[in-house]
Amino acid sequence: MFTRILFVFAALSLATSAAQAAEKIVTIGTAGVTGVYYPAGGAICRLVNRGRKEHGIRCTVESTGGSINNLEAIRKGDLDLGVVQSDLLYYAYTGSEIFSDVGADKNLRVVFSLHAEPFTVVARKDAGIKTFDDLKGKRVYMGAPGSGPRATMEELMERKGWNSKTFANVADLKSSDQAQALCSGKIDALIYAGGHPNGAIQQITSQCPTRLVDVSGPVIDKLIAEHPFYSHAAIPGGMYAGNPKDVKTFGVRAVLVASADLDDGIVYQIVKAVFDNLDNFKTLHPVFATLDANRMARNAAAIPTHPGAFKYYKEKGWVD
Repeated sequence: MFTRILFVFAALSLATSAAQAAEKIVTIGTAGVTGVYYPAGGAICRLVNRGRKEHGIRCTVESTGGSINNLEAIRKGDLDLGVVQSDLLYYAYTGSEIFSDVGADKNLRVVFSLHAEPFTVVARKDAGIKTFDDLKGKRVYMGAPGSGPRATMEELMERKGWNSKTFANVADLKSSDQAQALCSGKIDALIYAGGHPNGAIQQITSQCPTRLVDVSGPVIDKLIAEHPFYSHAAIPGGMYAGNPKDVKTFGVRAVLVASADLDDGIVYQIVKAVFDNLDNFKTLHPVFATLDANRMARNAAAIPTHPGAFKYYKEKGWVD
């Protein structure tokens, strides 16, 4: 009897090991846990993991430094997928701008687009910052090194002829400390990029009087004209405490990106899990409420679409 029990236990262990070996684990790189990328990755994984028994894919989420970190990790093979800004994705694919030193990563592929990401400047109301140019001489947090907001801000600085000496201080903070730093007077303004409504911005604007600052004018118009992945955007008035008027700005889109080396069947199942349950997906975070399937399938970064995603879109008749 004891021998039989051991035999059954060994057989079950072997079966479990075989199932685990057959299971493919994919990881989505996101950003800090207070932003939108992390819950976006979690929402995608939640839907993928519902069908885990059928397709054998287990999806996990990793909090990272943001878009640039995700693109670098995908290049090195340390991540399967990442949520990134469409502008930084284009620069990484072409080896331009901030990726000129490392060169082009022609292995990057778009899976699908997500929400719009307006470039957002939040200033403490008593800091004397009413326009973007008023940031000169102030103490500013631009986002973590390697993040999308930091890269976009640096591009704007270059076009305006600014550098780090333009500011009284460029703060080095954890993203989780930005609300306390702004409201306590350690910094005067912070730079953010993400979908709205946004939990991090809601936290900041509810803790102390703030002003969301317009980011518009000839420099922005020229930037948009030169780059198709940028567009004018607005943050609706009344969305955040103390900010009753619409705020003009510009922005990009969040994009789920993968390496061309990621198996076509795996990418197909990820896309299918999200699009076949899009109504459910749209309830998983307020910023997803206005997502549209056709817009999500449309390439927002002017680089190739992953074949696994393209297969699904072709089946739906969304692409030729």
